[in-house]
Amino acid sequence: MPGLVEKKTQRAEGLASILAIGRANPPNAMEQSTFPDFYFRVTNSEHMVDLKKKFQRICEKTAIRKRHFVWNEDLLIENPCLRTFMEPSLNVRQKVAVAEIPKLGAAAATKAIEEWGQPKSLITHVIFCTTSGMDLPGADYQLYKLLGLNPDIQRIMLYQQGCFAGGTVLRLAKCLAESSKGARVLVVCSETTTVLVRAPSEEHQDDLVAQALFADGASALIVGADPNVDTNERPLFTIFSTSQVILPDSDGAIGGHVGEGGLTATLHRDVPLFISKNVSKCLEQAFLPLGISD
Repeated sequence: MPGLVEKKTQRAEGLASILAIGRANPPNAMEQSTFPDFYFRVTNSEHMVDLKKKFQRICEKTAIRKRHFVWNEDLLIENPCLRTFMEPSLNVRQKVAVAEIPKLGAAAATKAIEEWGQPKSLITHVIFCTTSGMDLPGADYQLYKLLGLNPDIQRIMLYQQGCFAGGTVLRLAKCLAESSKGARVLVVCSETTTVLVRAPSEEHQDDLVAQALFADGASALIVGADPNVDTNERPLFTIFSTSQVILPDSDGAIGGHVGEGGLTATLHRDVPLFISKNVSKCLEQAFLPLGISD
């Protein structure tokens, strides 16, 4: 339109870098070796002797030593719907997740900001990612309030990304950091198994894998390009390139479905096979443009 001056955003000169890392876990922790006994006891499932033995083997093969949880035994006892297999329980799960996900994220973000060593007023963007507790206003808004960030901060809220959340937020953070000079992106991923904890089922034994694998926690990054050496900003890692690919014949390999009984996670037994058959090609596509073939 005549009379209007186009405002052009100056791009960063260099590549995006991770400038700081923070992580946080809830205080309630449990050794993986003791989890099968606890899990079958608290869900009144100790009569499922063979299923418990199978679950013990699954837990052992995870090679996990300890897991942290927002929920505890008191919460499960107070809410019997969480100790059945699929009794309607979404309201209970949602109430916990909506409250705890931003808190975990804020704890991780605080550590990242401390490591970064710069005023939080310099943060220009927030990316918050979680599979838990979809709500409006979202966890990104709750994080803004908890940390006291600038009211004009640019927020992006991502839900239901699952296990590739970390890769997704890195791709997006790189784009934001490199497209705007001086941008500093606070990236937060926060999760809780409150959405999927439930009793074991003889008819749905695949759910045991999810019960054995996942835990609660959050991680946070500060991402930016052209680190300011005058203020002692230092790049821990440079995000050289990012990509995403859908593997052939992998439809249905991993999934998550939300219903009245909470989130059910599907992990096909051939997931490692799908990855091993395709990882070489993915690496070639990433490294060959750089002249690296080893």
